[in-house]
Amino acid sequence: MTETTGNQADSMYDVIVLGAGPVGQNVADRARAAGLSVAVVERELVGGECSYWACVPSKALLRPVIAVADARRVDGARQAVTGRLDTDRVFARRNRYVTDWDDTGQAEWVKSIGADLFRGHGRIDGPRRVTVTRDDGAHETLAARHAVAVATGSRPALPAIPGIEEGRPWTNRHGTDSSTVPARLAVVGGGGVGVEMATLWQGLGSQVTLLSRRGLLPRMEPFAGELIERSLTEAGARVRTGAQVTALRRPNPTGPVTLTLDDGSELEVDEVLFATGRRPATDDIGLDSVGLTPGSWLDVDTTCLVRGVDGDWLYALGDVNHRALLTHQGKYQGRTAGDAIAARAAGHPLDDAPWGDHATTADQHAVPQVFFTDPEAAAVGLSAEQAAASGHRIKTVDVAFNAAQGANLYADDYQGRARMVVDVDRDVLLGVTFVGPGVSELLHSATVAVTGEVPLKRLRHAIACFPTVSEIWLFLLAAYQRD
Repeated sequence: MTETTGNQADSMYDVIVLGAGPVGQNVADRARAAGLSVAVVERELVGGECSYWACVPSKALLRPVIAVADARRVDGARQAVTGRLDTDRVFARRNRYVTDWDDTGQAEWVKSIGADLFRGHGRIDGPRRVTVTRDDGAHETLAARHAVAVATGSRPALPAIPGIEEGRPWTNRHGTDSSTVPARLAVVGGGGVGVEMATLWQGLGSQVTLLSRRGLLPRMEPFAGELIERSLTEAGARVRTGAQVTALRRPNPTGPVTLTLDDGSELEVDEVLFATGRRPATDDIGLDSVGLTPGSWLDVDTTCLVRGVDGDWLYALGDVNHRALLTHQGKYQGRTAGDAIAARAAGHPLDDAPWGDHATTADQHAVPQVFFTDPEAAAVGLSAEQAAASGHRIKTVDVAFNAAQGANLYADDYQGRARMVVDVDRDVLLGVTFVGPGVSELLHSATVAVTGEVPLKRLRHAIACFPTVSEIWLFLLAAYQRD
């Protein structure tokens, strides 16, 4: 099948997908694998936010920063690290990974699975109908036999404060596609995007001031934010928690921007980046035509079917359903929903019980997340606070990574901490958190343990190789048994 150019009326497909990012691609792929015809509609670049302005470019930029930091933790290697990062080469590396913002390859992939790609702005036009408006103003109407899947993602949420337009703040897009290092950068927001951007630009040579109303990474175990705050400060960044920006002022469009804070003080920087949350990209996709509110998050059941719409045809996947604003979780939803769409189309019963083939159970119980800061912070499942609030009887076990010889061989004077949250009634893990260099590669083992509800009595037989950082499991389990 080929990329379409419009001017057809009421083209019929089994499934129409709004959004060709990783989430939309996954639901399209699963529907096509089941033999359903699929139209994919994309108004920007095929590959979406993750491929060009979020996960991929941020990690491509962060990797050189973290690689240098890791080398400086090893005696003999640190002596070989001299000078600053070559920012031109760092930005060139980023450009390679985003294919210079050329989506030809990803567009070809969509077509290679047998889906039709429609470039333009897709809007729902009543039940099972989508109108696509191209850049030249031409319109085309598509109809779906079985499903319309909304995978349009989210956008940065900027605060409604005086001077926000005049200040021309960066968002995650500016933070990942800029090729100029500002001398002074303020990062507003202490969540995942904020701490990653602070780590990145401090490493590239900016004097970073990180401003957060609360502690850093407030949804993780408290020690995660504390360790990252300490590391950022040691790297030369200034971290101010309990601070809120109340106004921006930038009278000269090419000059510095002044931030007014809630304590009345001011901060002058060359650029300011806001990482203060996301809002759903649903304001102009025709939700009102099916009785939903434009600009709202879409409430879904475990198969990602939208509630409040007549008939089993409208699905919402990824950020738009507000269940877990993470690319890998959206892709999981896309695969699950694609299979559910195919089952409903074939008249087969759904396996939507917890952990079934058509249930996104992990969204509630086993969401893994990694922040590629220095050190890395990785977690899956519930924090101790969340588990206790959910009514579980829990026990927490904390271990410093320097207890493990593998960690100390990985980095001299390895600094890090691990926690596991145990459901004492069932003897299974509810959550695990790691903070330390390289811990992102430990997270999948924790995810398997949490998802599989592996009894700790069995988990102790999963032996970590000596000497690896994974030995931390041995010390966590031993500490649990001692207590």
